[in-house]
Amino acid sequence: MKLGLVTDCLADQTLEEAAQICQGLGLEQVELGCGNWSPAPHIDLDALVSDAGKRKALMDTLSAHNLTISALNCSGNPLFPGEKGERDRAVMEKTFLLAEQLGLKTVVMMSGLPGGCPGDAMPNWVVSSWPPETQEILDYQWSVAIPAWRRIAALARSHGVERLALEFHGWQLVYSTETFRRLRSAVGDIVGVNLDPSHLFWMGADPLTVARELSGCIYHVHIKDVRIESAAGANTLLDTKGVLEFAARSWNYVTPGSGHGEDWWRQFIAVLKYAGYDGPLSIEQEDYTIPTMDALRQGTALMQAVLAR
Repeated sequence: MKLGLVTDCLADQTLEEAAQICQGLGLEQVELGCGNWSPAPHIDLDALVSDAGKRKALMDTLSAHNLTISALNCSGNPLFPGEKGERDRAVMEKTFLLAEQLGLKTVVMMSGLPGGCPGDAMPNWVVSSWPPETQEILDYQWSVAIPAWRRIAALARSHGVERLALEFHGWQLVYSTETFRRLRSAVGDIVGVNLDPSHLFWMGADPLTVARELSGCIYHVHIKDVRIESAAGANTLLDTKGVLEFAARSWNYVTPGSGHGEDWWRQFIAVLKYAGYDGPLSIEQEDYTIPTMDALRQGTALMQAVLAR
């Protein structure tokens, strides 16, 4: 396993500066956001797909700091109704093309979420079996999602992409082992998982059990923790407050070790290995409760200690 970083947390740094920070932390890989929900701080997607010289400059900068690319990330909603969905799919297609040009086989994505019925302008995430209209919504969404994902998979294959690593997350059609298997069974094994334990924590799953259940299906791993806060006792874990309102939230994304200790992370790595995973471990820094560099140093040190043991 190689330890790396999703570079979005260094959005105020140039690529050269971000690469220098990663090298200084002892990291080996970077995961680069290409757009959609990422601000793409280190990727000019249009320029890179059209200019071989710019692609070489990107790779040379990373190589100079002993870094490789673990994956490209174009997480967005490829199933969004209307023009928004078209824009997200355009970024997705260019990301597939860039992956082909750079010789990369893995793209990190999310499954997306359609509207709840024909003509719906906004996605609709169903999290309950009642009232009965929820089942009509789900039936419609899956009838839209499966053919759409078959087209996405075919497009990815045409660009030589072999692994689409989907991240389980709220407001997505795929957010659990069961929903993942439903999509994979319809689309094929190009669809795998980007396993991020943080989302599983707040949705009430056990990441260790999920990792065991998904043996052979894990294509990428995000390293991110969650801390359940005291507000959860009165407000539940269904929290719609912004992540910068961390003092009032029921849970927060935090640096690995701040929600679950080193022993838990050692277990997590052991279970991943048992499940046959030997790929990237990509730190995704979204802890807003402490300064970014403090979080990166703490998270990296903890994971390096875990891997060393």
